Amino acid sequence: MSRIVNYPAPKGACLQHDFQIRIREQEGKEWKNVDCYQVKVDMHEVRTASMAYFYFTGEVELEITCPEIFYIYQVKVRPLNAGVKADYDSKTIRIKLDRPQKLSIEVNEDQFHNLHLFAGEIEEQEPDPFNDNTLYLPGSPDRVSVHRTEELMAEAEKKPKGRTIYFGPGVHYLEECTMRIPSDTNVFLAGGSVLVGTFIVSRSENVRIFGKGCQYLAGFERFSGLNAVRLSHARNVTVKGIHMINPPHYSVYIGGSSDISVEDITSFSCEGWSDGIDIMSSQNISVRDCFLRTSDDCIAIYGRRWAYNGDTSHITVKNCTLWADVAHPTMIGTHGDFEQEGNCLEDIHFEDLDILEHHEYQAEYLGCLAINAGDKNTVRNIFYEKIRIEQISHGKILDFQVKCNPDYNPEPGREIKGVSLKDIWYWGSGEVESAICGYSPLSPVTGVTIKNLYIRGKKAEDFSEAGIRVGDFTEDIVIS
Repeated sequence: MSRIVNYPAPKGACLQHDFQIRIREQEGKEWKNVDCYQVKVDMHEVRTASMAYFYFTGEVELEITCPEIFYIYQVKVRPLNAGVKADYDSKTIRIKLDRPQKLSIEVNEDQFHNLHLFAGEIEEQEPDPFNDNTLYLPGSPDRVSVHRTEELMAEAEKKPKGRTIYFGPGVHYLEECTMRIPSDTNVFLAGGSVLVGTFIVSRSENVRIFGKGCQYLAGFERFSGLNAVRLSHARNVTVKGIHMINPPHYSVYIGGSSDISVEDITSFSCEGWSDGIDIMSSQNISVRDCFLRTSDDCIAIYGRRWAYNGDTSHITVKNCTLWADVAHPTMIGTHGDFEQEGNCLEDIHFEDLDILEHHEYQAEYLGCLAINAGDKNTVRNIFYEKIRIEQISHGKILDFQVKCNPDYNPEPGREIKGVSLKDIWYWGSGEVESAICGYSPLSPVTGVTIKNLYIRGKKAEDFSEAGIRVGDFTEDIVIS
């Protein structure tokens, strides 16, 4: 049996009205309206796009009208791998879904005023707001709630370990913008909640930040440096299900941390340095089922950075959709401990990814799949498998180089060793030549294996067909 759970946006939320959405369980059932939130995209020229979310089981129908568009002549639903087809006429789009999807619906070739539609799976178990171990902040559909964070946390810490802080539907503001979460604490954002503020988990463990609500940070300036979630020297933390709207810095900041799971989040950014998920000197990190549209790297993996120094290892990024309006969809290696012996970044897996866009003109920052080893770093045992790249407005499919970028690297990297690529598809037309290059005889790239690379449907049999330049100081570079 089909079922829908939909959450009306609260009064005070920042909405967008380019699309009007109705959903229903099946033919003949009552239509329900779905609200669209405003998200800002593309720092080159910031524009407002739409984001909507709901949850369902079974099969649902969607009817999307476009009041601001005179005539619909084309509709594209991406990622293409999702296989979702749209029927449409001059004003209305109709779609059926039978499983959870994270989609971009683009009308008349417009990727910057599109609809980001997130149709999730209903989870039967949610926290009980009236449990004795829960601090319930009910919110209101009609007014803004302001929380004095220090008092709120003092009240929460009176409850036993395993406590839950529950933000109910409504708009919530955190005084001084931040909430520092202690160990053994859960934070839940209910569907229909909008929280203005950031979560910090610093030297804490056993924390879960989850739910179906939004974090809204679009009102903060770039140099405020606020992240949606900051994990600093943290352990055993889960971040799941939150919609992160325009943090001025990273969506999820992971530094000096271990045993971290980031799952089913969506995020948008439109500032310089507003990366999606950055991982610095951390171990055992899992990123799964996320949709990241950012105006800097979607996912970046480093060694030493700021207060964090150490190797980075055992990172898995799987089943994600990445959209880089600026910079790299994936990046490994730029920062490390150049003052000592560098860091080792190893055992990193990217699997089952849809890359919707890579758009960058600065020569030093190109590459959907980028390894740029600097700062004496060694990068080794890297795996890319089942990667689907739909479009490159300007950039490279891959860029594996030991580098000394004068903007970021006082020293070149040491080595890139052991990189495996398997089942990579690219369908676009705006790429420039990819590169695999060492820096010197002491800073080489060795052991790169590429198997089943398809360019516009044709398998590349050699590096010329793949559009890859194999440069100096390389060894054992193979394509098949």
